[in-house]
Amino acid sequence: MGFVKLAEGELHYQLEGPEGAPVLVLSNSLGTDLHMWDKQMAAFTRHFQVLRMDTRGHGRSLVTEGPYSIEQLGRDVVALLDALDIQRAHFCGLSMGGLIGQWLGINAGERLHKLVVCNTAAKIGDPSVWNPRIETVLRDGQAAMVALRDASIARWFTSDFAEAHPDQAKLITDMLAATSPQGYADNCAAVRDADFREQLGAIKVPTLVIAGTEDAVTPPSGGHFIQQHVAGAEYAEFYAAHLSNVQAGDAFSARVVDFLLA
Repeated sequence: MGFVKLAEGELHYQLEGPEGAPVLVLSNSLGTDLHMWDKQMAAFTRHFQVLRMDTRGHGRSLVTEGPYSIEQLGRDVVALLDALDIQRAHFCGLSMGGLIGQWLGINAGERLHKLVVCNTAAKIGDPSVWNPRIETVLRDGQAAMVALRDASIARWFTSDFAEAHPDQAKLITDMLAATSPQGYADNCAAVRDADFREQLGAIKVPTLVIAGTEDAVTPPSGGHFIQQHVAGAEYAEFYAAHLSNVQAGDAFSARVVDFLLA
């Protein structure tokens, strides 16, 4: 694990896997950290050097004054690649990570081999959803993050999965309670303001879109929209709520590996 110095602070990352293998960058969802990808690591590191990071405002990475933008978070990824002397990489992002992936595909496609965007949309929610959440988190701080954690289980996992695998669900939702309130609110603003609906046609790299059948946060319709507007994009759907990589586990990992190796 390590840290890369950005202008305003340090970005936390981990690089694992066989030296010389192609690099696969993993980008976390809003309110989690790089460990949300733990279930994928065994499968992914067989074929790739896996570069995980805590997005700005999350985990052990810098928390700077916001609000943030998806462009800013995308530039953080480019800065990380530059710092590690990685010219091109595969990229897989979920939810907010999927927005970052779309920005990279539109604006920095020359740095990508293939792109995977999961449980995301070209536009997620609207200000009426995000602004009250931002206000609550900035007002109530840590207490708000704990309340969000308790409410997130139903959004992030189907009830049958949460009941059958309470430890897995808790591991992920505890990340939310541990997230900096300031960082979380600033990232909420980045998601609120992102809208790539008119720009998806600029994505020219091979793209796979993954959705969860039971995802109420970013329903399959948003995934279909991306697939329809990115030339040649592939689409896969799993029985899962918002965090399909955790709930679909091995099936998710296998689909991503198959796409990246094809």
